[in-house]
Amino acid sequence: MTQALDDARLAAPLGSGCRLGSHRVLEPRGALPQSAWRLDNTPRAYANEILCDVETLNLDSASFRQIVDACAGDPERIAAHVLQTVAQRGKQHNPVTGSGGMFVGRVREIGPALAGRDDVAAGDRVASLVSLTLTPLALEAVDAVDVATGQLAVRGTAILFESALYARLPDDLPTAVALAVLDVAGAPAQVRRLAGAGDTVCVVGADGKSGLLACAQARERVGPTGRVVGIVPSADTVTAKLLVEHGYVDHLAVADARDTLAVLELIPSAMPELADVVVNCVNVPGTELASILCCRDEGTVYFFSMSTSFTAAALGAEGVGKDVLMMVGNGYAKGHAAVALQTLRDHPPIKEHFLARYAATPRS
Repeated sequence: MTQALDDARLAAPLGSGCRLGSHRVLEPRGALPQSAWRLDNTPRAYANEILCDVETLNLDSASFRQIVDACAGDPERIAAHVLQTVAQRGKQHNPVTGSGGMFVGRVREIGPALAGRDDVAAGDRVASLVSLTLTPLALEAVDAVDVATGQLAVRGTAILFESALYARLPDDLPTAVALAVLDVAGAPAQVRRLAGAGDTVCVVGADGKSGLLACAQARERVGPTGRVVGIVPSADTVTAKLLVEHGYVDHLAVADARDTLAVLELIPSAMPELADVVVNCVNVPGTELASILCCRDEGTVYFFSMSTSFTAAALGAEGVGKDVLMMVGNGYAKGHAAVALQTLRDHPPIKEHFLARYAATPRS
């Protein structure tokens, strides 16, 4: 009788939960999902939730680099590390970097309270546009780890809350490419907002996927009278050469952005006039002050990087007497998915690079 009652209880439809997902928080009390330590990842949809079968995780660059370093680049250890984190926390939330990533999956069930939505249907393949740090996630297995791209082939389920953002996958791009672009969609979208005709834009970490898209969008926005400067650790990489050969940067400065004095030395030649907008796209800590020093007074520094210490940024700016507007790396801007995908489509050299790197790289 007890088993029958338990089965009936589990089969009963669930009511609506909090639109922000607080009903999934197990600890601590009073937290929302992103800041919570542990979530309820039970794969049943509340009336205002969407249940997805997950196929791929795309870990954010800062988080994946930290995990790769901790696991000595071993795909099996990386897989075990992610499985352990999800088992402990009910989500993929890196306790070192505080960041997560996003997923691609297929919609299995839409709660009845959301049945009227016309932007998604059961069976659609979608990419989440909210962080894995707030997404209830249950994993059965990690089948493959692509160390080159930070993408993991998995079997599991995820919950999207009523407030969650997601996008149907485009038909004209391979899934791995679309996922790589959508993972950094906030960068080109914010550059589109921040940069204007005639501006100088400096992209720190211009040779990564967010940096490439940020440079492309900056090139469009500043026009022929503006200037785009990229800072990269090496001029010999495929991406660094792409930026120069196709005119996405007017000047490519080579320096480790963690070496503040090295960046300070190159500023006079790279930027005779300091940048109106600085975009930090690196995946390592310790680059806050270099980014700030590249910016003119009353300019804007957009810290897209999840490796940023905002304490270091705030106190560093104060210490060097810089009056700059500093933006938290909000990965969301209205319409950011469409802007990022269109940026890729509008720039064939960058699109070809993404196709070569993400669509053709075999998984380990």
